[in-house]
Amino acid sequence: MSLTDAQRAEIAAHASETTPTRRPTVPSLEAMLYAPQNVLDHGFIRVIDYMGDDSAIVQAARVSYGRGTRKVSEDAGLIRYLMRHRHSSPFEMCEIKFHVKLPIFIARQWIRHRMASVNEYSARYSILDSEFYLPAPEHMAAQSEVNRQGRGSVLNGDDAAEVLNLLRQDAMQTYSHYETMLDAENGYGLARELARINLTLNTYTQWYWKVDLHNLMHFLALRLDPHAQYEIRAYAEEMLKVLHAWVPQTAKAFEEYRRGAVTFSASMIKVLRRMLAGEVVEVADSGLSRREWDEMMAVLREQS
Repeated sequence: MSLTDAQRAEIAAHASETTPTRRPTVPSLEAMLYAPQNVLDHGFIRVIDYMGDDSAIVQAARVSYGRGTRKVSEDAGLIRYLMRHRHSSPFEMCEIKFHVKLPIFIARQWIRHRMASVNEYSARYSILDSEFYLPAPEHMAAQSEVNRQGRGSVLNGDDAAEVLNLLRQDAMQTYSHYETMLDAENGYGLARELARINLTLNTYTQWYWKVDLHNLMHFLALRLDPHAQYEIRAYAEEMLKVLHAWVPQTAKAFEEYRRGAVTFSASMIKVLRRMLAGEVVEVADSGLSRREWDEMMAVLREQS
């Protein structure tokens, strides 16, 4: 990751500032404010601001005044109850704002999470940096034969090196053409909004992303899944660390009831009841499709 001297100075200035407040603050998250956490080769996430903590969730659920006098264990129990029964609105009372630097192709996946406020670096007004995401060799994999949107086996060393070289050459060439098109003296002086269309999808962009806690956890539940694309999962893993620093009781409940949990359909539960009663159930008489059966059995094998 490369930060300019101006960016480093700005981060240092923000970190040195202190502002008196009556609002609840979280010391472990305060320590993380503004500092970039590296992701991929040139990316990062930074926490810019936040509102609320675990006690704000409890306060909203009880519609109480102040921070209350309940024990921490009682607050944790309520948070677990809210998470377990999918009560979302108390978690929406907390918000967090990230500064994220990420490849364009990951940004286009990320933006599908619509319940957030986003302001992206504009290549209509500014010139993008010559930074591109290049996968590490261990992430250079062939197309999966069973999953149309996933990866299969890792490419051998020579093939991986050749593909990386192609990616690097394409990115550098298109960026060189981008600069030529923008150059008013020795190039064409093309408008920035047009010159940008030539850039590769591994070019890095940046945005501010503000989201409430409920929708952040929905993002994490999907993007931490082993089936999620590695590159966006890398960002989710760093954001999970932020979640634990910010709202530790909520993070524990999230790990228990969302990330570490599974959901069975009504038909799957009927099959499980039959099995628990001692009946031998086969896929043909289960009432499940082959895919549903395989998914259920895979979960049961993992949990055993």
